[in-house]
Amino acid sequence: MKKFLIAGNWKMNKSIAEAKLFADQLKGENIVYPEQLAVIAPFTQLETLKRELDGTGIKVGAQNVHFEKSGAYTGEISVSMLKELDIDLCIVGHSERREYFAETDSTVNRKLKALLNAGITPILCVGESLEIREAGNAMLFVSGQITEDLDGLTPAEVEQIVIAYEPIWAIGTGKTATPDQAEEMCGFIRGMIEGMYGRETAEGMIIQYGGSMKPSNADELLKKPDINGGLIGGASLEVGTFMEIAKAAFELQK
Repeated sequence: MKKFLIAGNWKMNKSIAEAKLFADQLKGENIVYPEQLAVIAPFTQLETLKRELDGTGIKVGAQNVHFEKSGAYTGEISVSMLKELDIDLCIVGHSERREYFAETDSTVNRKLKALLNAGITPILCVGESLEIREAGNAMLFVSGQITEDLDGLTPAEVEQIVIAYEPIWAIGTGKTATPDQAEEMCGFIRGMIEGMYGRETAEGMIIQYGGSMKPSNADELLKKPDINGGLIGGASLEVGTFMEIAKAAFELQK
């Protein structure tokens, strides 16, 4: 059966009280596969979410981490700090981190290794800009990201990673990625993983789509063979819309 992961990325939104309310409302939903849901929140809300969602099977994730164990890195959070909270997942290489905070493939690689060593599942984000897509170099660019990001990792380690494809060109540009375009790139990524690490690793990998998935397009996207879920932004801020997307995935598993 095809595996899914529906992960809500709250970005820089919500208070601790709002996070608790969200968790309370989420627990009131009929969740068929709770292990396929994740809430990825700002650091200040992680402890509350872990406590409120304890025993539900729903995963809690962080949005960023530093690769060093400790030291003079003001404002940063270490892997051990996430581990202390029993965090399940952590985003690495999100397009906003790459664009606004100068995150490189080299630092992404180091973060991946630090998370894997701690047993925290990384969600690796890759994707191309509008300029790169219009130049016809989308797959070349994404393949370069994946090659550098996964450098030095074994097949067993790569099997623990979730990859999220973010078409940056379709975010805030007025252009829209069609389900076929999303599937084309996700299929390309899976094929690349197969070439690097073998069929078993590729077939078992969860590859998410991270380009404005919402209730109106979730079903069509999730039906695609190489899309195993979504990294959801705005639509994850309300339990209703988040669960509509989750239920689309649940329906496909009946």
